[in-house]
Parts: sequence; structure tokens; C-alpha cells
Amino acid sequence: MSAATDIFSEKRVLIIAANPSVSPTTGWPIGFWWAELTHPYWVFSEAGYKVDIVSPKGGDLSTDSYSDPEDESGYSASDLISLGFKKSPAHAALLSGTKAIADVSIDEYDAIFVVGGQSPMITMIDDEALHAFVARAYEAGKVVAVVCHGTCILLETRLSNGDLLVKGKTWTGFANSEEAFADSFVGKKIQPFWIEDEARKLPDTNFIVQSMFKAFAVRDGNLITGQQQFSGTAAAELVIDTLGR
Repeated sequence: MSAATDIFSEKRVLIIAANPSVSPTTGWPIGFWWAELTHPYWVFSEAGYKVDIVSPKGGDLSTDSYSDPEDESGYSASDLISLGFKKSPAHAALLSGTKAIADVSIDEYDAIFVVGGQSPMITMIDDEALHAFVARAYEAGKVVAVVCHGTCILLETRLSNGDLLVKGKTWTGFANSEEAFADSFVGKKIQPFWIEDEARKLPDTNFIVQSMFKAFAVRDGNLITGQQQFSGTAAAELVIDTLGR
């Protein structure tokens, strides 16, 4: 196979991470969750995929402090993949000056991968441009993967016929049990709403969860979802299973 053919056949994934914000419930600065970006990035890179990182609005990205392996809380101290990404100048630079989704063409990618964190619950839930972008990707036959709190967009994302993307689909997202644990851990309410509560109000969809903070991802057609921050690798592997190497 020629080098030109290799380049032409290279699989491409667009990772979409939330823009920075401030939580209205905690007052904390919030962003994306390190592991939900870095672990899938590693899996895709190891499979030979080309990976680009963008955000809904573009610009510099920031992370949730608890996801930082160097945070004084020690909550994510064992996350060596994120630590390596953070310490690599070339990789860390990918989080600066990101392109906005309005400046990228979904036609250039085989899959999109929406990561979570605390910011999606504030910045992505009502972002109609993002919802439309995800819907276009899905209707174009691309693989659409969404993990953790990023799955809040599936509560609102509608296809061109007006149906929710998750109509008739089995999917997962951050569980009520995990929200309750997180609130107890920090001693206050973190999220303005809980995804599982809202998902179970939707008709004609099947929202499922498994054990707290255990890797769990599910594929239904071209939709892949991961339950929480430990599910990024599992979701990325399902993308690869779907697209091939």
C-alpha cells in the first residue's frame, strides 16, 4: 500500500471538549474532565487514528480541578495518562486556541467524541449549535460517542425530523448514585440537574446504568455512550470496533 493510500484511509476522530465556565451551584471554575479526553486520545492514537481537539466556542480550554492528577485533593493522582498529556508541551498545546465547531467540517471525520466534565451541564445543555452539529454528524452516518456529563446533550439533541437522537436507543450517562456520591464527597450540591432523572422522563428511550464508577459503555448503532470518567477508554474502544483500524 502506498503512503498516499495510507493517508487517505486514515481514520479521523474529532474530540469536542467543553469551554470553561463557572458553576452556578458551587461557584467553582469548571471545564472538561482530564481522563475523558486524554484516555480516548491515547486509545485512538495507539490505533493509528488522527485526532483533533475542538470546543463549541473555540479558544483555550481548562479542566475540572478534581480531574487534575496534580490537584492537592489527590482525587485523580493515579491518572498517569493525563499527567503525561499535561506534561508534554506538544500535547498540552492542543488545549490552547482550539477551533470552534463552526470552523470545522464534519465531512473530514469518521467519528466525533464528546467528553464530559462539569462544564457541559452549564455550557452544552442549551447549546443549540452544538446539538445541531451532533445531529448532522449522526445523520451523515458518522459514529457519535458521548461520555459522562457530556451525555446531557442527548437530552436535547434532535434530528432533522424532530425526533430526539436517543429515540429508540439504549444509552447511558452519569448515574444518580454517582451524583449522590459526588455531592456527599464535596459536601454540597454540584450539578443543577441529574442526567439520569431527566433521561428517565423521556418517552421511547432506554437509559441504563451499571455499577458506580466502573467502566461502562454501550453501543446502539452509531451511537456510543459512556457512563462516567472511567468509561472513556471503553467508549473509545467501541468507536474503534465500529470503524476498524
